[in-house]
Amino acid sequence: MISEQSDIAIVGAGPTGLAASLALAHAGARVALVGSPPVPQSPQRLDTRTAALLQSSIDMLRALGVFDDLKPHAAPLLAIRIIDDTGGLFRAPDVEFRASELGLEAFGYNIANSVLVEALYRRAGAEPIARHPVTVDCIALSPSGATLSADDGFTLTAKLVVGADGRHSICRKAAGIGGSERRYGKGAIATSFAHGVPHRGVSIELHRQGGSMTTVPLPDPYASSLIWLGDDAEIEALMALDAEAFTAALEQRLGGLLGSISETSARGHFPVTVLAADSMTGRRTALVGEAAHVLPPIGAQGLNLSLRDAATLADCVKRALKEGRDPGADAVLRAYEAARKPDVLTRTVGIDLLSRSLLSGFLPLQAARGLVSHGLNALPPLRRLVMRLGMAPPTELPSLMRPGAGGRPVATARGPVQA
Repeated sequence: MISEQSDIAIVGAGPTGLAASLALAHAGARVALVGSPPVPQSPQRLDTRTAALLQSSIDMLRALGVFDDLKPHAAPLLAIRIIDDTGGLFRAPDVEFRASELGLEAFGYNIANSVLVEALYRRAGAEPIARHPVTVDCIALSPSGATLSADDGFTLTAKLVVGADGRHSICRKAAGIGGSERRYGKGAIATSFAHGVPHRGVSIELHRQGGSMTTVPLPDPYASSLIWLGDDAEIEALMALDAEAFTAALEQRLGGLLGSISETSARGHFPVTVLAADSMTGRRTALVGEAAHVLPPIGAQGLNLSLRDAATLADCVKRALKEGRDPGADAVLRAYEAARKPDVLTRTVGIDLLSRSLLSGFLPLQAARGLVSHGLNALPPLRRLVMRLGMAPPTELPSLMRPGAGGRPVATARGPVQA
């Protein structure tokens, strides 16, 4: 039997849990990470997803000492092109957002999930973070602390439990936090493919009736990752195709945007759902990532939103520890909830509205989409405003994500200054 004590127990060793463990250790907390280590990639267990991380998330990874290991495997996102392929009566014009319009080298970087998790886990091993590769099966919460246990006899006591254990979170259930989950009747395919025309750092969002298709640059200029959303029946039919037939279907759908498609990698698929916890906190518990919110894979918001959870929680805990307060006290949890609520609410509602608009054949809604696109093309200030809103939350960025936190040049009246 193993029994340990820590300030904070983080349940879940995916990208959000790993980032949270590093951020909280950076804040000065004694951290224990509870969860299975990364599984080696194999044909039987292959993660085909990538993460399009925006600049604030990259700054956080720099500040935590991770990005240098990731950069050789990261593709810069220089532009985002949105194409209306809904087939509606009022077709919206194409819109292209360029990072250079905001004075940025890139909006962010696209990184394979497996590479990101492995780098974060290695970094956690180099920090004073206790890693426990066990599965928690019971969490007992009291006014003074929490006790986590596993069926092999392992127990861990902590002042604060951080639930980073996904949509079926045991932490959320143990804290008695309710939530709502809704399926769109949609599925998504994640894969990558080789193409004949270089992507030039441009991500393409092809909006179509009933779903969308997003290509995101990979480090090879002639390769991109793909998220293909569609009705469950369509996705099941696509998954049933052999590699040659799927490649042909993809080439037809893209319509030559990236030239001929010569090869596609293994495909993974998952349901498209929305989940919203009633609260991001409970007794001695803070939820981060998909334990608190799940969004459709549109607009590169999911993991970026989750990393902002982790960085914000680290700020709240850091203040508590600096003042000699209990990191799991109600006041700390209230501060975290208040800081995250506007960001989570605006992203959840915004992505949900966009998803519904793509499913609708309602003519006034199609016309409204077209008017917005015309405005974005005709009015550069409006286009820049939309880009800034997409890049950052409606509230102040947490300290780990601010320009300069990871060594990125900070713009001043005299030009960039290395922070």
